[in-house]
Amino acid sequence: MIEKKPRILITGIALEASTYSPARTRIQDFVRRDGQEILDQYPFFAPGHPVREAADWLPLVHFRSIPGGSVPSADYTEMKQTILSAVADALDEGPVDGLYFDIHGAMSVDGVDDPEGDLLLALRGLIGPDVLVSSGMDLHGNVSWTLAHQLDIPSCYRMAPHEDWLETKERAAANLLERLALPEATRRPIKAWVPVPILLPGEKTSTRLEPAKSLYEEVAVIAGRPGVLDAALWIGYAWADEPRNRAVVMVTGDDADAVASHAGRLAADMWNRRDEFRFVAPSAPLAECLAAAEASTKRPYFISDSGDNPTAGGAGDVTWTLHKLLEHPPIAAGTVQAIYASIPDPAAVDHCICAGVGGSVSVEVGARVDGTQSGPARLDGIVEHLAQGDPVAIDEAVIRVGGLRIIVTRRRKPYHLESDFLRNGLDARTADVVVVKIGYLEPELFDMASDWMLALTPGGVDQDLHRLGHRRIARPMFPFDDGGVAPDLSARLVPASNQPAGVER
Repeated sequence: MIEKKPRILITGIALEASTYSPARTRIQDFVRRDGQEILDQYPFFAPGHPVREAADWLPLVHFRSIPGGSVPSADYTEMKQTILSAVADALDEGPVDGLYFDIHGAMSVDGVDDPEGDLLLALRGLIGPDVLVSSGMDLHGNVSWTLAHQLDIPSCYRMAPHEDWLETKERAAANLLERLALPEATRRPIKAWVPVPILLPGEKTSTRLEPAKSLYEEVAVIAGRPGVLDAALWIGYAWADEPRNRAVVMVTGDDADAVASHAGRLAADMWNRRDEFRFVAPSAPLAECLAAAEASTKRPYFISDSGDNPTAGGAGDVTWTLHKLLEHPPIAAGTVQAIYASIPDPAAVDHCICAGVGGSVSVEVGARVDGTQSGPARLDGIVEHLAQGDPVAIDEAVIRVGGLRIIVTRRRKPYHLESDFLRNGLDARTADVVVVKIGYLEPELFDMASDWMLALTPGGVDQDLHRLGHRRIARPMFPFDDGGVAPDLSARLVPASNQPAGVER
């Protein structure tokens, strides 16, 4: 007798969004994938892989965008209805056993405090309470009580930068298959949930250094303990002002005492080490970073323009740092050779294309979306390079002004790879200073940098959270409050998704 494979749906919306950026992430900013396109993203869904062969995977529709601003309500509703319609069609073909809920966990939607929870509740209305739901989230996501209740098998990354993201996505799929192989009465793991009143930017919680390094090592140890299925620690997302924004620990398994004790202990460890969190690199205002770079003999010297980091939700076109670089005498005179990556401005790119390589241009760039810090920057320079066909930037132009080479793009793009520079005719290794709109350096840039600093610049993902003015997060919250009163870090056992949610306590 041939054993019937479980039928598992795949869908979701993945976005990290800042409520402090004036940018909006519209539906056209998302990459929509349907059917096979979804499976093609993940090696573990390739034919012949054990995960792929263990189930009948039903990829429906998925939306993903690079981080940005909040999603307008109408755009979210349109994506939500598209997903629900696809699920309804799939259910017409027969019942399903599981849902692979592919999300980031820090999407913000105008007027909706918990979009991922809202979407999963709507999906539950179609698939019912008995279908198992698994998700491998970003550790900068948020886990509300609603999401903790509706998710049967939650998990998240254990590294920042997220070098284990594919491993986590595969673990979420493997965990789902493992539980679906059990008798229906014992499939749902017990879930322990502990909110931790800490809200910190990712640049202070990188697993490259303590205390995050050992905390996440402990997550992996707990996941291997008897009676435990998986363990997760979400740092949370610091640049949104919503009640769910905070750190969360969850442990799942079949032993209630074990999952509760492990979750409570890990939460207590994080709380007790809260004062140890530091920036992943030396940090200072931009002027001090430039002075340190010029005084150093190490080349290239990288500087992160952290306040407008598009990989964290910044608009990407804040010009505050660019103005400072253009005004900086050693760069203006060319005695310091610098690269700035990047600034989006479609009109400026069109001017560069018309001028051609070697042509002179006088264009204003940036501050079209986020002009809260400064206005557009005027570039009077020479077009040194043009590139077309990048899937994110679309078109790129390099404008040289004095000793500064500015990459101008048609669409907002983070620059994480050496090939991003080489494609634009720039050898970043020979530059004196490379300024990138990013927080902690992604692995390839980290390896390229002889030294680096994190510049504390303004923008929608400002590292100085006190400047942003959170008003709706739960209080007290570290580091906004002194933390003098110890919080209740006892584990809450979350009811199974097919049981009433109860009340968060």
